[in-house]
Amino acid sequence: MKLQDKVALVTGAAQGLGKAIALAMAKEGADLVICDIQNDELARVAKEIETMGRQCLPMRCDVSASPEVAQMFTRAGERFGTVHILVNNAARVPNSPTDEARRNRHYAYVTTPVPRQSLGITSGLSDEDWLKWWDVNVHGTFYCTREALKFMEPQQYGKIINIASVAGISAASTHSPGYSAGKAAVASLTKTVALDVAGANVYVNAIACGGILTPPFEQYLAHATEEQKANLYQMIPLGRLGRPEEYASLAVYLAGDDHYLVGQVISPNGGFVI
Repeated sequence: MKLQDKVALVTGAAQGLGKAIALAMAKEGADLVICDIQNDELARVAKEIETMGRQCLPMRCDVSASPEVAQMFTRAGERFGTVHILVNNAARVPNSPTDEARRNRHYAYVTTPVPRQSLGITSGLSDEDWLKWWDVNVHGTFYCTREALKFMEPQQYGKIINIASVAGISAASTHSPGYSAGKAAVASLTKTVALDVAGANVYVNAIACGGILTPPFEQYLAHATEEQKANLYQMIPLGRLGRPEEYASLAVYLAGDDHYLVGQVISPNGGFVI
């Protein structure tokens, strides 16, 4: 029970990685505050956590809205008194039909012998294509971090885990420049905040995830041809996507007290980026 008597707040916890992290932390003894914009799925996750004998406060919260984030942390304080652990997981991901077409073009280009040429992705982006990645992925991470520190700095204790991506530390997601830039911002924010608050015994780190077998990727695989799937798996030395539980175990480790990691961006990705 590595997280016994701790309160963890996990954003984007209704499904996929956020759900896996919330359940893993509950298994290790933490009480949970979980948020998402998908109410029904969030309620089901809350019931799973309570079945494990832990307390859980589910809240609908759009993390891109600063007032909603402030209200969520106020309610967390009223219910549990404090927050010890924050996992900034909520994010938009590139899974629209246009995103999938760009992804397939990118994967084919880097895995098959074709003439060198411009992929025409960046020059074809609209303002909306660029801007839509920043509200949840970057602003939401900042808003939640700011509110969490109002508990963590005075109590001289806290663990903040930001979910970044290989997209932010490499060209692995050339198909989505806006998403990549936003995740790079999360990695950079991790380092600057870590230096800011380490003196208050608050540890800030990031997980730069590779491909995760979550609903958005399952949706992509459902539409992809066998050749397109082969192009993806050819890029990953392990030949498969990571399971949410494999990433969640790292989040639990970073939330615990048995490490000396501050301001690090750790990338479990099956060798996709080495």
